[in-house]
Amino acid sequence: MAKESGKAFDFRLFKRLLAFTNKYRFTFYFVAFAAIAMSVLGVLSPHLLQLAIDRAIFAKDLPLLQYYLLLMLGVLVLEVLFQFSFIFYANWLGQNVIKDIRVKLFKLMTSFRMRYFDKSAVGRLTTRAVNDIETISSIFSQGLFMIISDLLKMAAIAGIMLYKSWRLALIVFAILPLIMYATRVFQRAMKVAFEDVRNQVANLNSFVQERITGMKIVQIFTREKTEYKRFEEINEKHKKAWVKTVWYNSIFFPIAEMASSIAIGLVVWYGGLNAAEGGVITLGIVTAFIQYSQMLFRPLRQIADKFNTLQMGMVAANRVFGILDTQSHIANTGALELDKAKGAITFENVRFGYNENEEVIKDISFEVYPGQTIAIVGATGAGKSTIINLLNRFYEINSGRILVDRNNIKEYTLASLRGQIAVVLQDVFLFADTILNNITLNNTAISEEEVIAAAKEIGVHNFITSLPNGYHYNVKERGSMLSSGQRQLIAFLRAYVSDPSILILDEATSSIDSYSEELIQRATDKITEGRTSIVIAHRLATIKKADRILVMDAGKIVESGTHEELLQRQDGYYKNLYEVQFMTEEAI
Repeated sequence: MAKESGKAFDFRLFKRLLAFTNKYRFTFYFVAFAAIAMSVLGVLSPHLLQLAIDRAIFAKDLPLLQYYLLLMLGVLVLEVLFQFSFIFYANWLGQNVIKDIRVKLFKLMTSFRMRYFDKSAVGRLTTRAVNDIETISSIFSQGLFMIISDLLKMAAIAGIMLYKSWRLALIVFAILPLIMYATRVFQRAMKVAFEDVRNQVANLNSFVQERITGMKIVQIFTREKTEYKRFEEINEKHKKAWVKTVWYNSIFFPIAEMASSIAIGLVVWYGGLNAAEGGVITLGIVTAFIQYSQMLFRPLRQIADKFNTLQMGMVAANRVFGILDTQSHIANTGALELDKAKGAITFENVRFGYNENEEVIKDISFEVYPGQTIAIVGATGAGKSTIINLLNRFYEINSGRILVDRNNIKEYTLASLRGQIAVVLQDVFLFADTILNNITLNNTAISEEEVIAAAKEIGVHNFITSLPNGYHYNVKERGSMLSSGQRQLIAFLRAYVSDPSILILDEATSSIDSYSEELIQRATDKITEGRTSIVIAHRLATIKKADRILVMDAGKIVESGTHEELLQRQDGYYKNLYEVQFMTEEAI
């Protein structure tokens, strides 16, 4: 990853970016050719104008004047055609490149381990995947090829000016060092300024995304004014970052314009006097030099502007490649395919911590036999949900082994392992899509008829058909159009249609009405039937039906047994938990 500094250009990063154009090599070369053709055609017009003045107008040769005018028209038409081709195909190339980068980035992000997302702001990642990648396209549409075209045009103009009149050329060239120095300083300053701009854009996106997502919390705790003030501060920093770029532009461009005007004035003064005195400089050459001077200085000013665009694209590329270079994957080196698991699960002396030197799971060992239902109970933070994360290999354990069907889960391919495990989480996430697509997750192997049949089996078909458009009802973002109980039922159905060998349930019954709870209980009974099931239990009925109960406290299994066995232990952890948490429920 390129370091973020004031260095004007990073060729290593640029070379890496150009590698994405290999698929579109023909288009790349055509755009480069069009840029060269535009520079050549742009230089021809002043030359033809000079010839028209010196050879046709002064000689009063109308046919020759018409000939030169037709040539100028032909050059103009060709220039327009090449400009059209350049603009279209440069943008086409840019959009195809960023499409490929965005697809590669998204694919990579879907393979990151959960630890990466725990430490990365969603808004910042969204900025990288959307805004920054879109900025990269400007490298091809407005930056690279336009700079090449301008540089070629400037080189051609300089050569022609020296050929036509070295004296006038030296007058113009005398002003160039000032412009070039100013351009260099401007480029370096803008590189740093644009780094700050991208940082502030990411901060702004992250803040807005989080506050909109958590708007209910903001309003419940009446934090509107506080968040408004914080937003004002972030927005002020964003404004100042942009104003700094405006400040640099406001200094540079007037200096460039003034230098251009001085050069033209000197050309007219010296060339005009020489032409009036009958020297070697003609009126046509003076006229051509006025145009050449403008054409020489305009690209310099534009190159600075285009270099800004190029630098913004490079800054964006630097950030995107920073994610592409991230090594945060669960090692998918297993060769075994878990086609249809029997469902035997073994934890052997497993230790794990989300942070170094802070273990959440402390030397846990237990075994689940095929078809068994294991309930895990314990206080918040005991490590119950972590069991789910470790079995799915969302995180790698620090030590010990986890086995499925007597094989270490690391020996299985990730896709086949997770394909045999279905999870119903406490916090159900639904996409802004139809109920059907949220159930199948766009798996074409699962038909709508199969979904309907499964819904009838677990007793949620009537609930779904009661909604507008039934299975094609759009639940909107995060399932906001459904109640928490309804979202939970959708999650149960999603797990059921995937036909897993191992089922993990993190039940959530808080804030759920009695009707939804009854449906969830029925769904639980149906989908756990004949499957190995691990249930993080919040409901007494589920715990009682479990073949075995694991009681966790502070990352350890402190008790294990059936409901009746655990209640027989005097001063046992489970008995105390039952008396505090479950006895009232049982009485009800």
